[in-house]
Amino acid sequence: LDPRRAGETLRILDALADDGLTMVVVTHSMGFARKAADRVHVFHEGRVIESGPPEDVLVNPREAATRELLELG
Repeated sequence: LDPRRAGETLRILDALADDGLTMVVVTHSMGFARKAADRVHVFHEGRVIESGPPEDVLVNPREAATRELLELG
């Protein structure tokens, strides 16, 4: 996302999620994913390596690649 528009875009997506809209969103914004997602899927080298509720995946990741991704963010 254009950094000048990222906040605005995330606010709109957040409002849509609050309204119950089902979305598939690809993001590097872990805060947004944690707040808006029902399920999070982490991809590494073209395949899903971890999947589950945001609190499980983003707070207590099982996979080293997921932990590395979260450290970068």
